Amino acid sequence: VIELRVPVVSFTFGLLPKSDVARLHAAGSYVMGTATHVAEAIAWRDAGADAIVAQGAEAGGHRGTFIGEAPHALIGTMALVPQLVDAVAAPGAVGLPVLAAGGIMDGRGIVAALALGAQGVQMGTAFLGCAESAIPADWKARLRTSTDTATSVTRAITGRHARGIRNPLMQQLEARPETVAPYPVQNALTQPLRQRAARENDGDYLSLWSGQGAPLSRTREAGLGAAQIVAALDAEWRAVSGKLPGKLSHDA
Repeated sequence: VIELRVPVVSFTFGLLPKSDVARLHAAGSYVMGTATHVAEAIAWRDAGADAIVAQGAEAGGHRGTFIGEAPHALIGTMALVPQLVDAVAAPGAVGLPVLAAGGIMDGRGIVAALALGAQGVQMGTAFLGCAESAIPADWKARLRTSTDTATSVTRAITGRHARGIRNPLMQQLEARPETVAPYPVQNALTQPLRQRAARENDGDYLSLWSGQGAPLSRTREAGLGAAQIVAALDAEWRAVSGKLPGKLSHDA
């Protein structure tokens, strides 16, 4: 990453040493670190990160917890964002930017995050079904037909806690927790099965990573391009914020 001089880098698994953050800065990179609770946000701040990604419990995919137990760090986005904003604020100065992640699928979610003090949002599940997304068609279909209670956080598939739609793969592996190896061993053990399921478009044996907001994807036409989704999100948050008594001054 340093050799390629990537302009923006975002880390989810663990905390970089301060010396590595300095090396990235020297290469011109803007560094973002994921935090699932206050202590992690402070650790990233002290390591020199330029921004903090607040990963709420609603978020799909792997959890970014690196201090303490992941099940103890399932703090909802609405509760997490303002606490991280306050935690990384510098006395008498502007604090580190906080980006809200988890459960944000439309303009309403963006406005809510900005109202809580976030400077922006990081969205994943909202783009899983877009035209450019390479996930199998069955995964895309299950995202649109999922319900608010369809996902669970499990470590059975990869050995690291992650949120996804429950399916036979998750349920059968969770039935024998004593056989689940640590990450990345478990990930390697289940990978051939998941790769075959992807080739066969069989969602029963895929790791169907998804956030809790997936059902909201049904409000959009299926198969939109990423640029179309971004344009729609931009229009939505501006329209929602314009209806509020005190218009938000943030920029998306």
